[in-house]
Amino acid sequence: MAPRGLMPNPTETSADMTEILLEEDFSALEVGLFSTNVGAHTEYHYLPEAAPKGNWTIAAFRSGVEAGEAWKVQQQNGSRVMAQTFQNPLNHTHPMLSTGDDLWSDYSATMRFTPQAKQGQVGVAFRFHNSRCYYFFGLDDNGLILKRVEHEVEFHEPDQKILAQLACDWTPGDTYTLHITAKGDALSGEIEGLGKLEGKDNRYPQGKLALLADAPTLFHAVKIVAAEDEIQRVNLMKSKQERELADLREANPKPVLWKKISTKGFGVGRNLRFGDLTGNGEVDLVIGQMVHHGPRDQYSELSCLTAMNFDGDILWQIGEPNPDNYHLTNDVGFQIHDIDGDGRNEVIYCMNFEIVVVDGATGAVKYKAPTPFSKPPANRYPRILGDCLFFFDLRGIGADRDIIIKDRYWHFWALNDKLEPLWEASCRTGHYPYAMDIDGDGHDELAIGFSMYDHDGTQLWTLEDQIQDHADGVAIVNFMEGPNSQPRVFYTASDSGVVYADLQGNIIKRHYIGHAQNPAIADFRPELPGLETVSINFWGNQGILHFYDAQGNIYHDTAPNPFGSMCLPINWTGQPGEYFVHSPNIKWGGMFDAWGRPVVMFPDDGHPDMCNAVLDLTGDCRDEVVVWDQNELWVYTQDDNPKGGKLYKPVRNPLYNYSNYQASVSLPGWSE
Repeated sequence: MAPRGLMPNPTETSADMTEILLEEDFSALEVGLFSTNVGAHTEYHYLPEAAPKGNWTIAAFRSGVEAGEAWKVQQQNGSRVMAQTFQNPLNHTHPMLSTGDDLWSDYSATMRFTPQAKQGQVGVAFRFHNSRCYYFFGLDDNGLILKRVEHEVEFHEPDQKILAQLACDWTPGDTYTLHITAKGDALSGEIEGLGKLEGKDNRYPQGKLALLADAPTLFHAVKIVAAEDEIQRVNLMKSKQERELADLREANPKPVLWKKISTKGFGVGRNLRFGDLTGNGEVDLVIGQMVHHGPRDQYSELSCLTAMNFDGDILWQIGEPNPDNYHLTNDVGFQIHDIDGDGRNEVIYCMNFEIVVVDGATGAVKYKAPTPFSKPPANRYPRILGDCLFFFDLRGIGADRDIIIKDRYWHFWALNDKLEPLWEASCRTGHYPYAMDIDGDGHDELAIGFSMYDHDGTQLWTLEDQIQDHADGVAIVNFMEGPNSQPRVFYTASDSGVVYADLQGNIIKRHYIGHAQNPAIADFRPELPGLETVSINFWGNQGILHFYDAQGNIYHDTAPNPFGSMCLPINWTGQPGEYFVHSPNIKWGGMFDAWGRPVVMFPDDGHPDMCNAVLDLTGDCRDEVVVWDQNELWVYTQDDNPKGGKLYKPVRNPLYNYSNYQASVSLPGWSE
């Protein structure tokens, strides 16, 4: 609990409210930035700057320096305050700090605060389910308001139910004392000197508390209390959850260190590729450092490639390593693939406005070609740098040896395995495509952005007029078994949420759940028919996990931490019921199950925790976890490795189509 601050007692609705859940005056927090402008790095990196501090978690942030550095601890008249310093222009997401426990139900809170501008909302979110679903009481431009907030009914239009409101005048710069009480379905809020509101609603029976401010505001102190029997109930439920989680963890193999290698000087963030470079049947890796020409990550390219094996031996290096070139918030074009069909892998990469194919074992150039000419608005340079590389079977040759190369968001080009152009097209490309032969003609169709293309470059359909923003992830998946089941096109559509479409381009289901990305599709719940999906939110409401059944219905959601990590399926046990890795952090990370519970934790052994990848490296069908930062790379396997017998062996995205924006698909399968 936080240090006890000097606070007026909250309005008590019954004499049995005697226990303090939390009392905070921010005196234990260091003066300075509380939030940090980590931005897009935490889409797929764990950064400690974004972790909770003290009792508080950044529940919602946006891009940009002002928004990213909105929360500051300041010294004011001999006391410390939590200051929100940003003017929020949006109505579908708000700067928020959350505290407490998801199990809290009936409680009261008092908050003392000083709004410094009269624009937007300021107050508390209570029974806070997540940063999109909560009750709010406080001030808006017109006076007092008590309302329920939940997911959007359409793009950027949250579903809000006004429970009560009172027009009144209030003055920026004045300090106010706010009280809220939630007991059963009875909700009330009061601001001393302005008025009191009451309402009834049962949508959210329990949840945390959060500070919310759209305009600059000073928060002085917070006190939360509950009845003794409520605290006993919370403790009992928490104890039950902890016992259940301990049992789940005990039933799983423990991660143990398998390999540890140094990458100092040539290491990087999440920009590795995996594949057999030497032809010995073992997986190697290529590390890609990069330079950003700006603005931000719109023009980036490789600066150094280092090929090595998991014994730490460097096989070759192209370019000059630079320890400063490790950070990234995007993809660049390089993959490991047998592009020429000779049975041995090449490395294909983009550098200096060329696509280059080199021998995987030696790095010797086999052939190369210039990248395509650029087009507006991505025409800072005469030719494109190459935002990503994707391989598929466009010509119907029975192998994925054709290439998609694109600029950041607008144009893409199809090339053959000789790097010769086949056709080009323009659309809202999103980040990374997906391909499948959906009409049975032996040629792959291409899902890119919200559009579908035939093998000859004909656009079969597009949903660009129906879906805003861009595709952060796309996959074509048959979610159900059976002869009558048809694949669906699945999108995590950024601020447009999650969308399911049929193969003819008809939207059949959509969920406006905020900025959705990093999806994973696998058999997470073997007791249910078909495949399940997990997505995670980022911009505006980072860290919210949603879980979908095979019909595309949400069956669960949770927000275990404030990161936007990739959700990589992992076959950890060798039996159906995959988990997904959230991050390697020993406190906030782990392997999570289909209910968002961290059922496998990483050991507290000093391992790097910025990045992770999942793949089978030891050959017993089960996955290892590669964890790394710019200086070193560790590999974890199971403590019962190797494991014999018939094991679950899912079919995944091919390693030659590896991306920070991939929709990770894991289809059921078994070893021989």
